[in-house]
Amino acid sequence: MLSMFTDTTFRDGHQSLIATRMKTSEILGIIEEVDSIGFQAFEVWGGATFDVCVRFLNEDPWERIREIRKRLKNGKAQMLLRGQNLVGYRHYADDVVELFVKKAIENGVQVIRIFDALNDIRNLEKSIEVALKCGAHVQGAISYTTSPVHTVEYYLDYAQQLVDRGVNSLCIKDMAGLLTPKMAGELVSQLKKKFDLPVEVHTHATAGLGELAYLSAFLAGADIVDTAISPFGMTTSQPAFEAIYYSFSEYKKLPEIDWKKIDKIVKYLWDVRKKHENYDVKMYSIDHRIITSQVPGGMYSNLVKQLSEQKLLHKLDAVLEEIPKVRADLGYPPLVTPTSQIVGVQAVLNVMTGERYAKVTREVKDYVKGLYGKPPAPINEELIQKILGDERPIEGRPADYIEPELEKRRKEIGVLAETDEELLIYAILGEIGKQYLKKKYDEKIQVDWTLVENFEGGYPV
Repeated sequence: MLSMFTDTTFRDGHQSLIATRMKTSEILGIIEEVDSIGFQAFEVWGGATFDVCVRFLNEDPWERIREIRKRLKNGKAQMLLRGQNLVGYRHYADDVVELFVKKAIENGVQVIRIFDALNDIRNLEKSIEVALKCGAHVQGAISYTTSPVHTVEYYLDYAQQLVDRGVNSLCIKDMAGLLTPKMAGELVSQLKKKFDLPVEVHTHATAGLGELAYLSAFLAGADIVDTAISPFGMTTSQPAFEAIYYSFSEYKKLPEIDWKKIDKIVKYLWDVRKKHENYDVKMYSIDHRIITSQVPGGMYSNLVKQLSEQKLLHKLDAVLEEIPKVRADLGYPPLVTPTSQIVGVQAVLNVMTGERYAKVTREVKDYVKGLYGKPPAPINEELIQKILGDERPIEGRPADYIEPELEKRRKEIGVLAETDEELLIYAILGEIGKQYLKKKYDEKIQVDWTLVENFEGGYPV
């Protein structure tokens, strides 16, 4: 068992490189081969996969996790959960969080990596509580970024809050690839010294720092690192498994792997990636601008795609320059869903209009109001005044301001949701989820009528 490695090919790998377009059938076509290599866990669910399955692929995300789980004999099925945001883009009521976490575990999730974009522990408490109660391994993730307030002491304090809530392990989640070798070594060694828990490190190769950070983290005592098989590794994704495995094996005896099997898997995955060329980020080298813009892999690929669709790709450099300015105005939030979208869209608007904050999104208004949580640093006071006027941000836990949602959503969706899983598709994705369920329901009814029309003996009594 390669206990030092979590494979991210089937979640963050393709989310970062081909906008999460890998189909369930493409995953199932190779997952057993990859599982036989011996990874300790597979990140296969959560993140953007839930949304993309429904919105673009017309697939049931619940069926995806069930089918993957059936095929895993060695590694555990792992998901990424955005705390109170679940797998959506806003905070959901506690009753939605409770049901979603429960159903995720019932459908096959064994490890839940839970994070909050602002490192606000209040946004994680409910999901951690429910996941622990349901018997999952709960990994508390620290959203890593750099700013005047994000120091080693800051991260150790946040890790303490996670440990106090009972998490089973810790993860340094570096979504933009900003973790330097020095910081990786220092942070891992301090976490290992202070807490008696496994420490996992997650980074991206976008800025060219990922491999260096992993080696430093490994030498400092990191228990696990996240890698992706090479066709879905590097650049905006995680460092490639093959190179990291080979490098680590010089320092520590690792289980032997079948390189011919790796060859087969690599060929299969390259074929899959080529099928989704229209969504490919097509990044052929590192991008040093990420060090200053701090744009995560998934955010970068989506930004390129969206600007291209609007014929505004020539504005990319200006947007990358504006992103850190907006981030500073908003109190230095780590750029990860949903804050990456909040900051990114506002930066695009600022560039397009030619006047900063001439137009402000509803999400920025909610963020400034405190509905996403407490930012790491104070928000620009002039911006608060401009957006809220005499109104002041909320002080309490954001979810406490949300009324229970499930019964209302159940009544709204009616017969289109026969199961709790289908109800959650609607509760989380709203109109997008409703249209998916309606199509699914219409197809089912059509099949039923076909059976009736072909019934030769007349209508059954």
